[in-house]
Amino acid sequence: MANLHELTVRGAEREYPVLVGPGALEGALPEFVRRGGFSRVAVVTNTPLAPLYGLALVERLPGARLITLPDGEQYKTLQTLAGLYGELLAVGADRASLLIALGGGVIGDLAGFAAATFMRGIALVQAPTSLLAMVDASIGGKVGVDLPQGKNLAGAFKDPLAVFADTDALRTLPRIEWRCGLAEVVKAALIADPPLLDHLAAHGPEPVETVIARAARVKIDVVNRDRTEQNVRAYLNLGHTFAHAIEQASGYAWRHGEAVAVGLVGAGLLSERLGLAAPGLAERIEQVLAGLELPTRYADLDPEALWAAMAHDKKWRGGAATFVLLDGIGRPRVARDVPRADVMAVLEALRA
Repeated sequence: MANLHELTVRGAEREYPVLVGPGALEGALPEFVRRGGFSRVAVVTNTPLAPLYGLALVERLPGARLITLPDGEQYKTLQTLAGLYGELLAVGADRASLLIALGGGVIGDLAGFAAATFMRGIALVQAPTSLLAMVDASIGGKVGVDLPQGKNLAGAFKDPLAVFADTDALRTLPRIEWRCGLAEVVKAALIADPPLLDHLAAHGPEPVETVIARAARVKIDVVNRDRTEQNVRAYLNLGHTFAHAIEQASGYAWRHGEAVAVGLVGAGLLSERLGLAAPGLAERIEQVLAGLELPTRYADLDPEALWAAMAHDKKWRGGAATFVLLDGIGRPRVARDVPRADVMAVLEALRA
């Protein structure tokens, strides 16, 4: 479509487009929905986004209903999911309905899980409004909710019909959420686009549509090779074992992107410590993140509590400590049976 970067994901049942650029919520998404012939359209968003984008989108979709959920990772729970099922029933949703997830990663995960499971599955469109969701969370079909024991422990794979990433929505994104999204851009560069890392260091995240498309392409390329995370899709969890532990141990006071930034430094340090990467990798990662105003250390958290939180990481099997690490920039690997002593040494080194 005009003025939009168009990428393609190979889903389980069909290919679907990822459209990135300005105006997607005003033109491309309503046009797509009008062609779909859905019995009912439900737009699911959160309280801050409802007046900014939700009401306007519903007005462009005749007969659509708006469902508003509370904002924050702490609400990505089975309790909120149950309430969303009730809201869908109340607006008359059925198996021929469409659910549009309008928001950041939390809305995309929670509403996507509802679409995967409501009446055994209804159609889904992802409409990410945060940078983090545009480059990562909305792509690849992973949806789910958190349990008290850890993040995303209840979930499913649910491919959307399409993803519409309207970069105009980034104008109202709080600065801190913008920075959080940049952590996932750095992750993508570390996994498979070393020139993007150099670009971020030299020029920052501009031009934004191009940077988003490049980071999204990294994820799409990995997902196209391994949709259900049997092998290389695990690379997308670079830094995330540390990050999820920080989030959980802090009671989700840490935002996901900021925790990922610290986790990327941790992955670099652990890669060096295990002799996988040459010295200087972690310093390079830290320099890029600091230049983007992202944190690289944590404080007020207990390394023992972080280790305990890691035990619930989905990548660990049979209790074996498992991390995504780097042999170098652009060369990820999965490392299993990582010694506890090495992990604890890195957790200590990450303390501010």
